[in-house]
Amino acid sequence: MFGLKRRAGTFAALTLGVALVAAGCGGDDTNTSGGGDGGDDANLAVTFLPKNLGNPYFDTSNAGGAEAVEEFGGTYEEVGPTEASPTSQVSYIQTAAQQGVGALVVSANDPEAICDALEEARSASVKIVTFDSDTNPDCRDLFINQASAEGIAKVQIDLIAEQIGGSGQIAILSASANATNQNAWIELMEEELAASHPDIELVEVVYGDDDDQTSFDKTAALLQTHPELKGIISPTTVGIAAAARYLSTSEHKGSVALTGLGTPNQMREYVKDGTVTAFALWNPADLGYLAAFAAQALATGEITGEEGDTFEAGRLGSYEVGPDASVLLGDPFVFDAANIDDFDF
Repeated sequence: MFGLKRRAGTFAALTLGVALVAAGCGGDDTNTSGGGDGGDDANLAVTFLPKNLGNPYFDTSNAGGAEAVEEFGGTYEEVGPTEASPTSQVSYIQTAAQQGVGALVVSANDPEAICDALEEARSASVKIVTFDSDTNPDCRDLFINQASAEGIAKVQIDLIAEQIGGSGQIAILSASANATNQNAWIELMEEELAASHPDIELVEVVYGDDDDQTSFDKTAALLQTHPELKGIISPTTVGIAAAARYLSTSEHKGSVALTGLGTPNQMREYVKDGTVTAFALWNPADLGYLAAFAAQALATGEITGEEGDTFEAGRLGSYEVGPDASVLLGDPFVFDAANIDDFDF
């Protein structure tokens, strides 16, 4: 679908720091704010609800959201559970609806478990934008997709194939068993392996539940269970960092390849010490930034979420709504030793 891209200029404004989250998290209870095409009566109180708090990936994406909300003159708040379980987001959705926020931006832990709560919020005139991980399309107004599922799957398979020489056993260390995005990527990775890499065998998929220690322990168990394992793909930022931490001090460093989706700041030390050769991701700050502008466009009535709708997203430019009320941020990017120091997120 696309080549492995290692151009440092692909991302804009990558020095957005996690400090922006702190600046944005002090959102108040104000339900309306000036700014936007809808005029002063548009409700631009935007609440971000990640899968879980304390996750560096969501720290960065939510910081992008805070930046965007400040730009269009809204009010920003971040709430969320400490653990990424299927129903842990329900109470936060209900509270946001009761507070009368204008829009809720959610990364779903489960495609169905939060739908009833989201429908209740929508009936209270809250615009629902999902990002990173979607719900059933009937449960939200718009989905901001970080990259095409096919592109994300292919880049990870291409990377592991390159790193293990095109043959051997691999395993996948995923997030939770119910994570919409993870499961879609894994299914497509299996298809890509069957179609293009018949000499690579996927021996097991395990789940670290986006918890550092669980992911660390699952990595150790994989290597014990499969002594011939040549590579691990972890399509989750928590998982890949935990797996790298295990590998970096184990006898398997340098002999078992690791790739997946991670942030440069998490993975820098493991790239530099030779534990990891290359991994991929999009810019999570841009993802949150785009999601916030999509929420604004819905709240002001600039768009309804119909296919073909277009809206402006600040420094990212113009975007168009695609099928199933989805908006695509762009293609994944590959990080390696040659470019990782060019990024700070």
